[in-house]
Parts: sequence; C-alpha cells; structure tokens
Amino acid sequence: MDYSKFKKKTILCIDMKSFYASCSAVAMGLDPLTCHLAVVGDTERKGSVVLAASPALKRDFGIRTGSRLFEIPDDERIHIVNARMASYLKQSMEITKLFHRYVPSECIHTYSVDESFLQIDGTEKLWGSKFEVAKKIKDEISETFGLPCAIGIGPNLLMAKLCLDLEAKKSGIAEWTYDDIEKKLWSLEPLSRMWGIGPRVERTLNRMGIRNVKQLANYPLHLLEQKFGIMGNQLYHHAWGIDLSEMGAPIMQGQISFGKSQILLRDYHDPKEVKHVILEMSEEVARRARRAGKAGRTISLGIGYSKDEGGGGFHRSKSIDSPTSITLEVYGACLKLFEQFYERRTVRKISISLSNICDDEEVQLDLFNEKRPKQHDLGYVMDSIREKYGSDALLRAVSYTKGGTALHRSKLVGGHKA
Repeated sequence: MDYSKFKKKTILCIDMKSFYASCSAVAMGLDPLTCHLAVVGDTERKGSVVLAASPALKRDFGIRTGSRLFEIPDDERIHIVNARMASYLKQSMEITKLFHRYVPSECIHTYSVDESFLQIDGTEKLWGSKFEVAKKIKDEISETFGLPCAIGIGPNLLMAKLCLDLEAKKSGIAEWTYDDIEKKLWSLEPLSRMWGIGPRVERTLNRMGIRNVKQLANYPLHLLEQKFGIMGNQLYHHAWGIDLSEMGAPIMQGQISFGKSQILLRDYHDPKEVKHVILEMSEEVARRARRAGKAGRTISLGIGYSKDEGGGGFHRSKSIDSPTSITLEVYGACLKLFEQFYERRTVRKISISLSNICDDEEVQLDLFNEKRPKQHDLGYVMDSIREKYGSDALLRAVSYTKGGTALHRSKLVGGHKA
C-alpha cells in the first residue's frame, strides 16, 4: 500500500475510562481507579444490568459491563449505585467545553457520551507536540474533574481509534502510524476485536477463510466487494489502516442504520405482549430515521430468550420493495419475522434496526395502499408534537397495557434513571 497518497492528519481519540463508574466514584469521594464500584440500571432489580464497572471491580471481581446485579459478590468493599444519566450527560458536556479550549468546534467530533475525536493539526505553536497536547488534555481532565482517560493518536480517525482500543487503554497515551499496521494490527484475532467488525460480519469472513486482519488485508478486493458491496471495500482498506472520513462523518460510511435494543424489565411469556413492545420499538426506530430525513429498505428483528431457558434467540432481516420510515410498515415486517422464527419461548431481549438507508425525500406510490403518503406525513406530524411536548405526549394504546414499556421509558434518560 502506498501511504504517501493519503493525507496524514493528527487525530486524538479520547476515551473516559469506565465513565459512568468514574463519575459516580468522584461524586462519592472515591478514587475511580482503585475503588470497587458498579453502576446498574436499577438496584432494586436483581436481574438489572451492570452499565459500568470501575477498573478495580473488573480486575479483582471479574464484573464487567453487561454482567447482572445478582452476579456481583456480597462484599463490603463493593459499592453498587443507580445510574444517574442526567449527571453523566452534564459531565460529558463540561468535558467537551474543555476540548474547545484546545481546538475549534469544527475539529471536535463527539463520538459518544464518553469518547471524542480531536484534530489538532496547526496547534503546535500553542500547545506543543502531539504527545504534549495529549498529556495536557489528560492532566487537565484529571485535575478539573478527577476523571481518568486514555488517548490514542493516529493519522486518521480509524487509526486513532484502533490505537486507543488496542494500546492506549493500557498505557494511557499511545500513537500508531502507518508503519505500525503490519506489526500491531495484522496479527489481531479474532476479527471482532477490530473496530467496525461485528459478530455477524466476523462469521461471514471466517467462512471465507479470513480469521485475522492480515488475511483480510491480503484477500482479493474484488471478492470482498462482490460479497459485501461498498462495505467490502471499507473492510479491505481498514485492514490497511486507510480511512478517508472527515471529522463528524460516520467512520464506517455505508453502514448507517437506525436501531433500538431493549433488555426487558422482566421475562415475557406471552407473545402478544412481545408484539406490543415490538410495535413501540418500531415507532422509535422509524422516528429516529424520520428525524434524520432517512428511510430504509431492510428491517431486522432480533429476539433473545431468557437465560432461565438456555438463552439463545434469533436475528433475521427482511428487505422490502420501497424504502420506508413509516412505523406500521416497519412493524409489519418485524411481525412477519417474529411469526416465522419465534419458538414459543420466554423473551427477555428485543432489537430492531432499519438499514439499507436512503433519503426520505419522497414516498413511492403504492397502487394497493393509497393511504401511504398520508401515513408518511402523519409520522412527521406525530414527531413534531413529541418534540414540543415530550415523548409521552403521544403514545399508542399498547403502551398502556401490561406489556408496554414506552410509558415507563419516557421518564428515563438514555434508557436509565436520570
């Protein structure tokens, strides 16, 4: 690969270590790095999910994000607290304000509540070398907020993120250049450790005989494109450390989707109740697409069964002829998938996504559904009412049934207690 053809930027990827747990620890006067603290969705529910665990809790007790409250040992050293999402979001915004002291707003991309990218080209005279500015930011976050962070440095967004995940989270600050690709990235295995490769893509690549990044980088490009389309091109170039994304743009172009996943508050034995939640979630997924002015052709439904019955589940997709952002069309596709693959077992998790995205500029007329344009417009009207008066201003009747969750979740921030 001739890297001289690609522009070399100076990108910092900053990750707040165990952000929720660290924020809660500081609020309690504890050291985020040495205390044993878990943040859970609801301390009153034994099955509640651990949203964040302090580094010491991970190291000494093996409790991680995704563990359950009942798995946490009864040890007096361990602090268990409810999530305080409003407080975490406020803290995140304050950290972003700190970044503005180092670079202008167009050079900041907030990737998530606890992770941001900064482009620091041209700041050398103000703050020194890239390592010096990284250390200044790391130290100021620690001194101002009492929070630990790690920083990866790279010539593009992808490389900075890979450096963060694979090295800087252990060392504090690290840099990867194109010279490090073969030595530090190519040996990576399993492929799901590579940022941007999920379990399903990994399984497909494994079936093609690709088990590490080096094999991916040396696989014929035309065969990857034949199998994955534009995503195959991205997988190939990412294996070589190449990423042309600009600040603020989705790093995996072409992978944009709108989705929602929910771990249910209890086991759902009645499929009718499961369908009620599917309708609520279809509403939310379609709303997210409409908010972005997008529509999608592929609807995916995932169902996870209760661990009490051995776990497992299914994830299936269905493509439709015309792209949609209409709630009932998303729900209709999910319902067909549910009825086809559901095994009459107890449900504990549901996920829905809308992909194969395009602009929602116009609705294709359907000779068999003359109400389609009105349904399309009605969705946007309902969204505007909810934006003005709150997400619970308009709810479907199923939300007031025993199985509905939307009314409860409308009182939450980020899906958890404020």
